[in-house]
Amino acid sequence: MNGRSVMQPLHVDRQRREWIDSAQAAVIALPADYPDGHHVTRHRHTRAQLLYALSGVAMVHTDSGRWMVPPGHAIWLPAGIDHAVDMLGDVAMRSVYVRPAAIPGLPQDLRVVAVTSLMRSLIVEAMALARDVPAAGRDALLLDLILHEIPRLPERPLALPFPANPQLVALCRRFLAEPSAHVTIDAWAKAAGMSRRSFTRTFQRETGLSLSLWRQQACVFAALPRLADGEPVTLVALDLGYESIAAFITMFRRMTGEAPRAWLKRGQRAVAAGERVAITQA
Repeated sequence: MNGRSVMQPLHVDRQRREWIDSAQAAVIALPADYPDGHHVTRHRHTRAQLLYALSGVAMVHTDSGRWMVPPGHAIWLPAGIDHAVDMLGDVAMRSVYVRPAAIPGLPQDLRVVAVTSLMRSLIVEAMALARDVPAAGRDALLLDLILHEIPRLPERPLALPFPANPQLVALCRRFLAEPSAHVTIDAWAKAAGMSRRSFTRTFQRETGLSLSLWRQQACVFAALPRLADGEPVTLVALDLGYESIAAFITMFRRMTGEAPRAWLKRGQRAVAAGERVAITQA
């Protein structure tokens, strides 16, 4: 396989996964460009995967919830986790696959991380490496540095875990279909047939989050694809039930680390960079 980024048709996904799992190298890097709406069916790897969205938004689904990967971010998927991926917009995916225990200190849990400037440059360089010969010299050093940078990537709260309780799952799915900033504990507790205290304890125990924080993260999940499609921040904020733009921006910054306009500008730069990379590698 060469370093060129290609559009992946549906029937290629399985062949790609089989090659990834059978390769001998401890670390391999593969590019893939997917069209808007593409669905990668549920699967697992014998390797851990650092899935980096150079442009576009990837939504990763696991048994424990949903995980948003916007431009400039990556998701770390430990080996053996069943997952499916939906593409929101055209997605330039750059993935690094790592054998378990390749080095001490690799994350053991699934997480979304911000990709630093150094890691971005390393990943882009790794995409051009030949994968039909063992890495040596500079190439081996580059892959080794990627390994050592993975544990240093800052985690971002872009996970949306689901509870195990069927009544709570139904409420969560209903919320994702129509997100709103005005959900209350009392309303959800009544709908689930629980006391306020029982609901609060159960939801926190099964998701690791309070309902308030879960709701805010769900609103970010709803907002990101719309912002990426060019919808005005004001319209998105009002549709989500925020009474002021300032309140929405404050929530967005707390969840993602930056304001919506800054996120949009960085996403646009990532798209431009992705186009340059694709042209260079072609």
